[in-house]
Amino acid sequence: MIKKTLLLITLGLCSIQSVLANVTYTDVLYEQQKIANLTVLPKSLNFTVIGDWGHNGHFYQKDVAHQLEIAMFQTNGDFTISTGDNFYPNGVASVNDPLWQSAYEDIYHGPHTFEPWYVVLGNHDYLGNAQAQLDYSKKSQRWNLPARYYSKTFTLKGGEQILMVFLDTNTLNPEYKTREKYKATQGQNSQAQLTWLNSQLSNSQARWKIVVGHHPLYSSGKRYGLTEGLRNLLEPIFEQNGVQAYIAGHEHDLQHNQIDGSKLDHFVSGGGSEARYVKQREFTRFAEATPGFLSFSINNEALKATAINYKGEVRYSTQKRFDQ
Repeated sequence: MIKKTLLLITLGLCSIQSVLANVTYTDVLYEQQKIANLTVLPKSLNFTVIGDWGHNGHFYQKDVAHQLEIAMFQTNGDFTISTGDNFYPNGVASVNDPLWQSAYEDIYHGPHTFEPWYVVLGNHDYLGNAQAQLDYSKKSQRWNLPARYYSKTFTLKGGEQILMVFLDTNTLNPEYKTREKYKATQGQNSQAQLTWLNSQLSNSQARWKIVVGHHPLYSSGKRYGLTEGLRNLLEPIFEQNGVQAYIAGHEHDLQHNQIDGSKLDHFVSGGGSEARYVKQREFTRFAEATPGFLSFSINNEALKATAINYKGEVRYSTQKRFDQ
């Protein structure tokens, strides 16, 4: 009798997992589950940002993935950005690691999350075979990680351009230079990356300049007060070259921070599967310990950022004019 009960429970759990993994997205479903108050700017480039998601479907990863698909449909999203920590706890072993299927392909299976993904590496990714995540770009059409740091320029419908620079902040983070656990992050030439970054930004005529990395320069979460080393390296370069937004992950929450007197907005999207505590700080515009992601909409005149939780609720929205 006990064996029979356990078998039924097991079959029931398998059935639930099967349903979650095989949701069929239809026009009716999108309409029924529409995210209220999620809107985009006219003639805009639209994209979502998710980070710290790779928990093999556990915590709230599947819920967040579902709402990501809804948001991508609703905003006619052009692509998704991953801010790193793509696979927990120790990255992937190779391009054939089962985690590619169970933590990525099977989770983000909606038709609109099959738009391109632009990816950066997180510290947990370096605990495995980081190169394998670059190599997966040759295996998957949607996974884009062509180098440890790279850039891409997008053209808006109004004709202006957006320069997006994707960094490997692991190799830049001074904290990792003395930590044996992250020894693998120190195999790259950090000065070469900084020189490249400055060149990319200073030589670009793009109207919007946005930088993406794993580690935040300011945090309203767990690492408040612990980001000075990386900030001292990157913030002067960003400010000198007119970067309007820096987007990061690492903190398992959603944040918008801005320093008084600065035109540089700092966004954190690291709630891809679980959440940690946040507190109101002197630079906090918004911070919430919730699983979720950010949705961005950019046109010639403005940038709009919206925080969405795992329930499909808009928790915060802000709009920045180009001249602000």
